[in-house]
Amino acid sequence: MPYSPLLVKPMKDELIEVGFTELLTTDDVDRAMDRAKNGITLVVINSAEGTPAMTARLGVRIALDEASTKPDKLITVFAGQDMDATARMRAEFPDIPPSEPSIALFQDGELVHFVPCHRIQGRDARQVAEDLKSIFKEYCR
Repeated sequence: MPYSPLLVKPMKDELIEVGFTELLTTDDVDRAMDRAKNGITLVVINSAEGTPAMTARLGVRIALDEASTKPDKLITVFAGQDMDATARMRAEFPDIPPSEPSIALFQDGELVHFVPCHRIQGRDARQVAEDLKSIFKEYCR
Protein backbone atom coordinates (compact mmCIF):
# COMPACT_ATOMS: atom_id res chain seq x y z
CA MET A 1 0.00 0.00 0.00
CA PRO A 2 1.43 3.43 -0.92
CA TYR A 3 2.35 6.04 1.66
CA SER A 4 -0.21 8.74 2.33
CA PRO A 5 0.16 11.67 -0.09
CA LEU A 6 0.02 13.99 2.93
CA LEU A 7 3.01 12.25 4.49
CA VAL A 8 5.23 12.41 1.40
CA LYS A 9 4.26 15.85 0.06
CA PRO A 10 6.90 17.76 2.10
CA MET A 11 9.56 15.24 1.02
CA LYS A 12 8.58 15.59 -2.62
CA ASP A 13 8.47 19.37 -2.34
CA GLU A 14 12.08 19.48 -1.13
CA LEU A 15 13.18 18.44 -4.62
CA ILE A 16 10.43 20.10 -6.63
CA GLU A 17 11.35 23.47 -5.05
CA VAL A 18 14.84 23.27 -6.56
CA GLY A 19 13.68 22.40 -10.06
CA PHE A 20 13.02 18.67 -10.13
CA THR A 21 10.19 17.38 -12.29
CA GLU A 22 8.12 14.82 -10.43
CA LEU A 23 7.26 11.72 -12.44
CA LEU A 24 4.01 10.13 -11.32
CA THR A 25 3.25 7.60 -14.06
CA THR A 26 5.05 5.18 -16.33
CA ASP A 27 4.24 7.50 -19.25
CA ASP A 28 5.89 10.39 -17.39
CA VAL A 29 9.03 8.27 -16.97
CA ASP A 30 9.03 7.21 -20.62
CA ARG A 31 8.74 10.81 -21.80
CA ALA A 32 11.42 12.04 -19.40
CA MET A 33 13.85 9.29 -20.34
CA ASP A 34 13.23 9.99 -24.02
CA ARG A 35 14.25 13.61 -23.35
CA ALA A 36 17.24 12.32 -21.36
CA LYS A 37 18.77 11.03 -24.60
CA ASN A 38 20.26 14.49 -25.04
CA GLY A 39 22.33 16.00 -22.28
CA ILE A 40 22.82 15.16 -18.63
CA THR A 41 19.90 14.05 -16.46
CA LEU A 42 19.95 13.64 -12.69
CA VAL A 43 17.43 11.17 -11.29
CA VAL A 44 16.60 10.94 -7.60
CA ILE A 45 14.64 7.98 -6.33
CA ASN A 46 13.15 9.77 -3.36
CA SER A 47 12.00 7.93 -0.28
CA ALA A 48 10.52 8.23 3.19
CA GLU A 49 13.27 5.99 4.56
CA GLY A 50 14.33 8.17 7.49
CA THR A 51 17.78 9.69 7.77
CA PRO A 52 19.22 8.40 4.46
CA ALA A 53 16.31 9.93 2.53
CA MET A 54 16.67 13.26 4.31
CA THR A 55 20.44 13.19 3.75
CA ALA A 56 20.00 12.42 0.05
CA ARG A 57 17.55 15.27 -0.51
CA LEU A 58 19.67 17.80 1.36
CA GLY A 59 22.87 16.58 -0.30
CA VAL A 60 21.31 16.98 -3.74
CA ARG A 61 20.07 20.47 -2.87
CA ILE A 62 23.50 21.54 -1.60
CA ALA A 63 25.26 20.11 -4.66
CA LEU A 64 22.92 21.88 -7.07
CA ASP A 65 23.31 25.14 -5.16
CA GLU A 66 27.11 25.02 -5.07
CA ALA A 67 28.19 23.21 -8.24
CA SER A 68 29.72 25.22 -11.04
CA THR A 69 28.42 22.69 -13.58
CA LYS A 70 25.03 21.06 -13.22
CA PRO A 71 22.83 18.52 -14.99
CA ASP A 72 20.53 19.76 -17.74
CA LYS A 73 17.47 17.94 -16.43
CA LEU A 74 16.34 17.02 -12.91
CA ILE A 75 13.74 14.31 -12.41
CA THR A 76 12.44 12.35 -9.44
CA VAL A 77 10.17 9.46 -8.55
CA PHE A 78 9.01 8.57 -5.05
CA ALA A 79 9.47 4.97 -3.95
CA GLY A 80 6.61 3.74 -1.80
CA GLN A 81 4.22 6.30 -3.28
CA ASP A 82 4.42 6.37 -7.08
CA MET A 83 5.11 2.67 -7.38
CA ASP A 84 4.56 2.14 -11.10
CA ALA A 85 6.69 5.16 -12.01
CA THR A 86 9.42 4.00 -9.65
CA ALA A 87 9.40 0.49 -11.10
CA ARG A 88 9.58 1.94 -14.62
CA MET A 89 12.50 4.18 -13.64
CA ARG A 90 14.33 1.24 -12.07
CA ALA A 91 13.97 -0.57 -15.40
CA GLU A 92 16.41 2.02 -16.78
CA PHE A 93 19.15 0.39 -14.67
CA PRO A 94 18.08 -3.28 -14.52
CA ASP A 95 21.43 -4.64 -13.31
CA ILE A 96 21.30 -2.53 -10.14
CA PRO A 97 19.19 -3.84 -7.25
CA PRO A 98 16.42 -1.56 -5.95
CA SER A 99 17.85 0.97 -3.54
CA GLU A 100 16.10 3.86 -1.90
CA PRO A 101 16.94 6.58 -1.70
CA SER A 102 19.34 6.55 -4.63
CA ILE A 103 20.69 8.92 -7.23
CA ALA A 104 21.46 8.22 -10.89
CA LEU A 105 23.17 10.31 -13.53
CA PHE A 106 22.47 9.75 -17.22
CA GLN A 107 24.52 11.16 -20.08
CA ASP A 108 22.72 11.12 -23.43
CA GLY A 109 20.39 8.41 -22.13
CA GLU A 110 23.13 6.14 -20.75
CA LEU A 111 23.61 5.54 -17.04
CA VAL A 112 27.07 6.87 -16.14
CA HIS A 113 26.92 6.98 -12.34
CA PHE A 114 24.75 5.50 -9.61
CA VAL A 115 24.73 6.30 -5.90
CA PRO A 116 22.92 3.52 -3.99
CA CYS A 117 21.46 3.91 -0.52
CA HIS A 118 24.48 2.32 1.15
CA ARG A 119 26.65 5.21 -0.20
CA ILE A 120 24.26 7.68 1.45
CA GLN A 121 23.55 5.87 4.71
CA GLY A 122 25.85 6.82 7.59
CA ARG A 123 27.14 9.92 5.80
CA ASP A 124 26.11 13.53 6.15
CA ALA A 125 24.53 15.73 3.49
CA ARG A 126 27.78 17.65 2.95
CA GLN A 127 29.64 14.44 2.07
CA VAL A 128 26.90 13.40 -0.36
CA ALA A 129 26.95 16.89 -1.90
CA GLU A 130 30.73 16.81 -2.36
CA ASP A 131 30.47 13.45 -4.14
CA LEU A 132 27.73 14.80 -6.40
CA LYS A 133 29.67 17.96 -7.20
CA SER A 134 32.63 15.80 -8.29
CA ILE A 135 30.33 13.71 -10.47
CA PHE A 136 28.79 16.87 -11.99
CA LYS A 137 32.26 18.25 -12.69
CA GLU A 138 33.21 15.06 -14.52
CA TYR A 139 30.07 14.74 -16.66
CA CYS A 140 28.36 18.12 -16.90
CA ARG A 141 29.66 20.70 -19.33
